[in-house]
Amino acid sequence: MTIIEPHIHMYSRTTDDYTAMFRAGIRVAVEPSFWLGASRRYAGTFWDYFQLILDFETGRAKRYGLDHYAAVSVNPKEAEDTGLAHAVLDGLEPYLEHPRCVAIGEIGFNKITPAEEEIFQRQLEIAKQRRMLVIIHAPHDTPEVSKRKGVARTLDILRELNYEDNRIILDHNTEQTMDLSRTRPVWCGLTVYPYSKLNPERVVDILKRWGLEQVLVNSSADWGVSDPCSLPKVARFMQQQGFTAQQVQQLLFDNPLAFYSQCDKFKPNLELPCQDPAVYQR
Repeated sequence: MTIIEPHIHMYSRTTDDYTAMFRAGIRVAVEPSFWLGASRRYAGTFWDYFQLILDFETGRAKRYGLDHYAAVSVNPKEAEDTGLAHAVLDGLEPYLEHPRCVAIGEIGFNKITPAEEEIFQRQLEIAKQRRMLVIIHAPHDTPEVSKRKGVARTLDILRELNYEDNRIILDHNTEQTMDLSRTRPVWCGLTVYPYSKLNPERVVDILKRWGLEQVLVNSSADWGVSDPCSLPKVARFMQQQGFTAQQVQQLLFDNPLAFYSQCDKFKPNLELPCQDPAVYQR
């Protein structure tokens, strides 16, 4: 089957990953902005990164048969320096206008601090003014931070701002947050990522309880222990658990297509050839 990967950080992946994704049926990828492993010190380094994922990464993906799009933002991990974050956002417009930019994101909470909320709300306002799609990051559960508390505050902010719910992905849900996320008609993201998020079995259990409507599953693969081919594994496990081929297609192709097609710039090309000869070796 053909798969759309709605949230993956290919900046951190190798060309072997692209080859494996193509072989597994992944033909489209959306790359949200994220933390690079060390906090940046200058606005220009953010802008260079946005240009890289919008231009270079799109070209790199194309060579391996994937149609690549991106989202730009100040990630919540770098929101504590509000002066720098506001300077970055002051220069965001050219990147939002880029033909490969389909959303603002990831934005949201990391440690649920006042600084994070300030930058989160400003980016939501930018998105609202431009009627852009939004990818929201739910914080990780740690001894210091409650994912459930972060999701609850996120939903309060969306309610206060009166944002268009169908244009939002509230990502990184788990069993502990789906009941909250389902109180508003936002799209709910489930991330297949060892240790800090979900495995395919837990994803399927959530799908059995909450259904497939307005749900997106992603791998979010980045620098940590992660798998850019998580979605084909989810597909296989769904089939083993009795989901039909039509339901698997709905989750892994129809749903991400429906969400991102709300942006006029999202016109995925599913017929790109892979230029890696290893793909065609028997």
